[in-house]
Amino acid sequence: MATVELRFSALPGHVRTARLVAAAVARRVGVDESVLDEVRLAVGEACSRAVGLHQRSGVEGTIRVALTDLEKRFLIEVEDEAGPILTAERDAGAEPEAGEDDLGLAVITGLVEDVEVDNGAEGGLVKMSWPIANVPVEA
Repeated sequence: MATVELRFSALPGHVRTARLVAAAVARRVGVDESVLDEVRLAVGEACSRAVGLHQRSGVEGTIRVALTDLEKRFLIEVEDEAGPILTAERDAGAEPEAGEDDLGLAVITGLVEDVEVDNGAEGGLVKMSWPIANVPVEA
């Protein structure tokens, strides 16, 4: 299991870099070419969401993107440091107000078949994975 990890400050300009790295690593581990755009878009949405959460809450922490080759699946985790996402209101079953982060999650859910949103160590964690269809490219 090989992992590439990126950490960047919560600035919109870094989202593009995360998208490009995710697509390059996905291609290298053997994700089918037909879903590379989905990978790129989903990572962009997850990172943009994390940047927005940081900026709205005034948190200056970093955003972590982990790209992991699980042999049969390619896993991407995007973790922010903007605090827990599962609030007491959500745990109690109350409907939270729809916001930009919910719209981003809706887009991600539409793009990615295997997606999970949870709390990470310092904030929200979005996990997404795709099947690995091809033999990885050798350097």
